[in-house]
Amino acid sequence: MVFQGSSVAISHTGKVRSNNQDSGYAGSNLFVVADGMGGHAGGDVASSIAVNRLRNLDEPYESTVAAERALQDAIADTATDLIDTVHTRPELAGMGTTVSALIMVDEYAVIAHIGDSRIYLYRDDTLTQITTDHTFVQKLVDSGRITPEEARYHPRRSVLMRVLGDMDPDPELDTFIMPTQPGDRWLLCSDGLSGVVDDAHTRKALALGQAPGRTADSLLKQALDGGAPDNVTIVLVDVGGQHPIFSGTPTIVGSASNPTGIEVPAARPGRTSWLHPGRQAANEPTHFEPAPEFLEELIEEDKRRARRRRIGWSVGFVLVLALIGAALWAGYEYTQTRYFVGADEDSVVIYQGVQQSIGPISLSTPYEDTEIPLASLSDFARATVEQTISASSLSDARRIVASIDELAGGGS
Repeated sequence: MVFQGSSVAISHTGKVRSNNQDSGYAGSNLFVVADGMGGHAGGDVASSIAVNRLRNLDEPYESTVAAERALQDAIADTATDLIDTVHTRPELAGMGTTVSALIMVDEYAVIAHIGDSRIYLYRDDTLTQITTDHTFVQKLVDSGRITPEEARYHPRRSVLMRVLGDMDPDPELDTFIMPTQPGDRWLLCSDGLSGVVDDAHTRKALALGQAPGRTADSLLKQALDGGAPDNVTIVLVDVGGQHPIFSGTPTIVGSASNPTGIEVPAARPGRTSWLHPGRQAANEPTHFEPAPEFLEELIEEDKRRARRRRIGWSVGFVLVLALIGAALWAGYEYTQTRYFVGADEDSVVIYQGVQQSIGPISLSTPYEDTEIPLASLSDFARATVEQTISASSLSDARRIVASIDELAGGGS
């Protein structure tokens, strides 16, 4: 049965890179995003090989099991194609690509995935990431070492644990089958989108209910506004819905759309310019699959980073506490240079400090009991003393006390 719905595929080089290593496909039943890696030439070739191999699967299937098997076989054949290509063109050694593919079969979506491109499902105003990134930082998230938010900015966020490359003829795929229903919106994208536009903004764009083309354009604009340091490829698939039913020729975008076929661009001179130091780096691979011993070193490095972060926070916390303590002590010492005249239960007293308190802590202590009875004072004088009388110094406080004693008739 031919899929009933609408779709779109778009791809953009981004604001930093000089070539597009992504490829995308939106057909009648098949939808694919592939993000190539391997330098200026290899990434283009790898993603093109993947999409051009998988596009042959764009046909109705009798069952979800048949579609899943077709995806597994085609991706395995793609791995063989990559290996064979490197044998005849050794300059492409090290190339690889992610693959996130979806085949619609009746009321089901059949999914195959490897790498860090993503498939999302928007349903009932909720956006769910369906695929799991095969990355080093995702393992750190899964093990509880870092949070998903920390993973977005981790320096190793582009290190892939699994990729479709020229080294492994039997790649380990994630494949699964999910029910779908009218109103669902399926989003396939490279990390050029998901690494820049967070899920909250993606959900908001999908929630507007605009046609796939306008929605994809909106998401692309957000990625570009965010700097778009990588290629951005978006394939959006609406199941049923209010927009026109998909029909016509399939859409191929990115490097796979090259009308002359899979082509290796000419190598550029190996030099950098002090005027544009970032341009050369933009053509370097952003992904690589680490050897086991290197992965162990990455894990150790991450542990060291975590330890340094904890030590930094601890030292900073201690310094802040020390500064607060020093400020409090300096403030307290200042209060002890001040005096005032007040009363205890039955006599006039000179106090050291100030008349305030911090919670239960008083900032003054009795310094000298004058032994002038409160009962000997007039009502006005007694009320004045009980409300306290500020003094500029200890001698000033004693002068005030002498005046009070005269008013009390002490004659001293």
